[in-house]
Amino acid sequence: MINTVLIVIQMFFTIIVGIYFFNMLRTQQSSKTSIESDSNRELEKLRNLKKIELTKPLSEKTRPESLDDVVGQSDGIRALRAALCGANPQHVLIYGPPGVGKTAAARVVLNEAKASLVSPFSQNAKFVELDATTLHFDERGIADPLIGSVHDPIYQGAGAYGPAGVPRPKPGAVTKAHGGILFIDEIGEMHPVEINKLLKVLEDRKVFLESSYYSSGNKDIPPYVHEVFQKGLPADFRLVGATTKSPEDIPPAIRSRCVEIFFSPLSEQHIYTIAKNAAQKGNFAVSEEALRLVCSYAQNGRDAVNIVQTAGSVASLESRSEITAGDVKWVSEFGHFIKKTNKKASSDKYVGVVNGLAVFGGAQGAVIDVEASAQKGEGNVTVTGIIEKQEFKTGTQKLTRNSSAKASVQNMMTVLKRLYGIDTSKLDIHVNFPGGMPIDGPSAGVAIMCAVYSAITKKPIRNDIAMTGEISILGRVKPVGGVPEKVAAAHSSGVKRVFIPKDNYDESLERFDTEIIAVEDINEVFLKVFDIAGENISHQAADDAVDKIAAASPVRIATAKENTLL
Repeated sequence: MINTVLIVIQMFFTIIVGIYFFNMLRTQQSSKTSIESDSNRELEKLRNLKKIELTKPLSEKTRPESLDDVVGQSDGIRALRAALCGANPQHVLIYGPPGVGKTAAARVVLNEAKASLVSPFSQNAKFVELDATTLHFDERGIADPLIGSVHDPIYQGAGAYGPAGVPRPKPGAVTKAHGGILFIDEIGEMHPVEINKLLKVLEDRKVFLESSYYSSGNKDIPPYVHEVFQKGLPADFRLVGATTKSPEDIPPAIRSRCVEIFFSPLSEQHIYTIAKNAAQKGNFAVSEEALRLVCSYAQNGRDAVNIVQTAGSVASLESRSEITAGDVKWVSEFGHFIKKTNKKASSDKYVGVVNGLAVFGGAQGAVIDVEASAQKGEGNVTVTGIIEKQEFKTGTQKLTRNSSAKASVQNMMTVLKRLYGIDTSKLDIHVNFPGGMPIDGPSAGVAIMCAVYSAITKKPIRNDIAMTGEISILGRVKPVGGVPEKVAAAHSSGVKRVFIPKDNYDESLERFDTEIIAVEDINEVFLKVFDIAGENISHQAADDAVDKIAAASPVRIATAKENTLL
């Protein structure tokens, strides 16, 4: 009887277990069928999506495909080729304003390197591009797109390794770029921790990952995972970083490991070429007047392409075959493009007005007016149009400094009295930098000196000369930065002669169709500047001019043109 009961119980449990496993099998089959059905539906959706294709954007059509397509950067391209196409390619930092072709140049130079017989880049070398402004930094290190990460078993993303308790390595961009180029746009925006990690990779040329779930003695961990944790992931690549910032804004540790290359702002002629090429590739006819107008509004190549594309669409929608100047004006107005007001030099002579030279944005030269007036007064000195004070950080310190442009005016006063015996205690002197762009830096010292001397003596200065240089209290002309960019800007403005510090002279500056006059002291500048204007200078003439101004009675305020143009 007992045996019969046991047999019945055993059969009962056998049936229950059988039903359970049968239901499990049926559920798995149903789930598998459901997954396959869902997968087929999604695959069909994906195929339908791939059938939808819009026209290629004009910006993509105009993207350079060879070195010849990169406009306005011949020196930068030459330097980039030297750094990347040789037998021992180097890490590179490219400085330059936006829209001048930094990314495109790096791409085409890699293709050039692949074709080189001495280059270590193979035909399969990859160009991996990242934007530092979108790089996600996670202190836990479970999602690091730059260096790589480990998906531990307890975290989502471990995949099949999770249930087995095995940490799963995930390669980052440095490993994906192995054997090729890792391009990081806006590299100056990277998180300091990411920079330190990147420096370590550049040093070791491999990535070592860590996980508290890894044990070298665990035989259940696959050989691949052991290989990664014990020997690291390969990361032998060349870094190309691009930035719109100045070199001093980039961490020195990065700069010391890279060749620094500077891309120039595009000239109007370069933008003209880009705009014309964009119109051709977009199948737009465009008038010459419209192209010239694009050049006056576009700050870079990207602006030029966008203006042409929008203006071309306007013309097309209105059933016209040609982009007109009116189309470009309309696009510029609603797009809030600011028209460039490039200063043009002339052969006129002015009293108290000099062409100074400046650099904006780290690499863009400009010709600026430096104005000065001297009239009867009490020895007051006024300086306008400058940055009065500037704050900056060095490590944990926050420092404040007074304007170095204002210091140049003070140096000028000392030189006037010390070298020329000019007593300004009876004069009110006003130095102004018009144009709405605050000025700072000592490089306007020579221009300030000439403008004030001209204002005191009423001796004019020709408008087709420009000058740069710091003035010392001993009257020496000291070297300054950005001279090539300044000379280029002077050349574009039609300036015939440029005065620069002798210590800044380089034969490469002679490539511009502008006479370069290198000087060592302010007296040398005065003699040549006023001789060019057909004026003679002397200490007695300066003294007489001061006495004449000091003794003058108040008069009506003249217009600017009456005051300066002779």
